[in-house]
Amino acid sequence: MDLLDLRKQIDEIDEQMIPLLMKRMKISEQVADYKVKRGLPVLNEQREREILDDVMKKCGEHGSTVATVFAATMDASRALQHKIVGGGKQLREAVMAAITDEELTSNTGAVACAGVYGGNTDMAARRLFPNSEIKYCRRFEDVFEAVNKGETPFGVIPIENSTVGSVHETYDLVMRYKFFVLGSYSLEVKHCLCANENAKYEDIEKVYSHPQALAQCSKFLNDFGFTGVNFSNTAAAAKYVAESGRTDIAAICPKEAAKKYGLKILKTEIQNISNNRTRFIVISKKLLIEKNADKISLIFSIPESHKTGSLYRFLGRFSMAGLNLTKLESRPIGNGYFNYYFYVDLMGNIKDEATIDLLCALSSELPDFKFLGNYHEY
Repeated sequence: MDLLDLRKQIDEIDEQMIPLLMKRMKISEQVADYKVKRGLPVLNEQREREILDDVMKKCGEHGSTVATVFAATMDASRALQHKIVGGGKQLREAVMAAITDEELTSNTGAVACAGVYGGNTDMAARRLFPNSEIKYCRRFEDVFEAVNKGETPFGVIPIENSTVGSVHETYDLVMRYKFFVLGSYSLEVKHCLCANENAKYEDIEKVYSHPQALAQCSKFLNDFGFTGVNFSNTAAAAKYVAESGRTDIAAICPKEAAKKYGLKILKTEIQNISNNRTRFIVISKKLLIEKNADKISLIFSIPESHKTGSLYRFLGRFSMAGLNLTKLESRPIGNGYFNYYFYVDLMGNIKDEATIDLLCALSSELPDFKFLGNYHEY
């Protein structure tokens, strides 16, 4: 028997499966109607677990494979039921009320950012909010607190870099405060080695900067034998070096910061890669969604995440809805156990019916589910 004959047999089996699957979906619709009338939840974890365990036993060596197919069928069935039941009503109403014609960049409210004038976060904040007053904060958490206390309606914070990856502190703060994300900005970051006027290369021993900047310039630091010293912010490091008057230390910072604090630039573009970019997000306690929004961010945890395939099943729901995930970050919940929050970025607009239906379904099923926002990257 050749390959064509085998494929023909598979096609014949698939043809037999289609009407059975369609029949199953029709019955799922009836199940949804039954649950609506009696106020029952869509998800019945115990029943699903029992069915999958039974499939595993009956299918022997192919048990895991066939159970995966059954699980996907259950997920699709549940998505259909959520749509009929109208799950996630609160999320749907909040999202629809937040859609606005107003552009984020037209806002004039004060903006909080970490650091001082001339830093990369300051530049991102000024480009996003050209008409706003900038409130400088010492730490990332101070930015979140400024927004939390109503001192500013917006905050700008770095979240990831194209060279060294995620800013884990930001993800931890996002997951703790669960503020909304209203927009993002990708800034090209070019680092300079800067020092006081009389400083010489051969006299420099320590280089101060933010840990992310030091990591982004690790090759340069290693090549010249400089010792990197962590500082709160690149521009704050430049200010510190300038005020110290010392000639045996330097800072890694942007050109703007060197100019602001009177440092001379010893070397430009010392980052490991030429196309070094940092993505910043705008945080707020109020949800706003621009009409051109094309990225969605979520936080959630998964029940029984230690169970085989639990995360896989969840991520498969996005694929079924035709959505492309661009980021998946896990961070510990911090409850003393090995449980995690998951942060997800995906491409899409909340006005798409399949997208809002999926998010509403997940908000009904998952503990600690938080829709962070649907926004545009500038």
